[in-house]
Amino acid sequence: MNVRALQAILLAGAILFLAATGVRAEKVIVPGAGATDLHAHFELPEGPGPHPALVFLHGCGGLGRDGGVSSTYRAWARHMTAHGYAVLMIDSPGSRGMGRTCGRVPGRKIMLRERPGDAYAGLRFLQAREDITRDRIGLIGWSQGGGVALLTLSRQSIGRPTPPPAHDFKAAVAFYPGACSDRLQSKPFTKVEPGSWSTVAPLLILQGGADNWTLPAPCKTFVELARRRGEPVEIVIYDGATHSFDAPNMALRRRKGALTASGQLPLQGTDPDAREDAMRRVPAFFDAYLKE
Repeated sequence: MNVRALQAILLAGAILFLAATGVRAEKVIVPGAGATDLHAHFELPEGPGPHPALVFLHGCGGLGRDGGVSSTYRAWARHMTAHGYAVLMIDSPGSRGMGRTCGRVPGRKIMLRERPGDAYAGLRFLQAREDITRDRIGLIGWSQGGGVALLTLSRQSIGRPTPPPAHDFKAAVAFYPGACSDRLQSKPFTKVEPGSWSTVAPLLILQGGADNWTLPAPCKTFVELARRRGEPVEIVIYDGATHSFDAPNMALRRRKGALTASGQLPLQGTDPDAREDAMRRVPAFFDAYLKE
């Protein structure tokens, strides 16, 4: 099946009504920055618009299996639509015919290089809609997607359109972000030298203190240095929490199919206390910038 035929299937009959919540959900095609059209899931909250909105950037495992949405992103979409936000979830690897891009695989570099452009494609898509408040759009990323959020927010991001958008992302949250270091937030994935990363929007990073996959120490140092330069960045580190601490119901486990930088299997699982705090903290953070 060619790409255009697949797009037609996705668009035909794609609108679903979630009667229990009043949320409208549909599969959409987002025009990409280059030749790639992006498959995405879009949800509107109950009530009249226009609404503030969020672009979701998934981790290296993808948005979900077989064109679906995994439980973590579904839970966060429900949570944020309940707080009045529209949500756009972009499937970056699936749109390119790729699978997982975890670990030291060629697809990882492709994702880091191209996904900032995907984020801005999502911004343009949302800003073109009459039911979205075009100057009140935020960004959330998880793991690889969290690192991409940092790459996207960089004032010299390789994904930022030229000329820059009249209304850029207003605020962002990054969960246990990959690439959270001065080294990885510089060339070749951005246009800046190490130690000069600067953000276009306030950023909140939520990190597990026991995460052995995206380590907290370099990310904490990155944030501390950025704050000294006056950047509006903050980090919350949850003691004892591992990767995927915000998953809705994940038993602590070693993830197969990927290795940490030290050659270990990544440890991940739900931390109820950290998840509860994040579920409170994230909408409060966005409300301060997208609703006030």
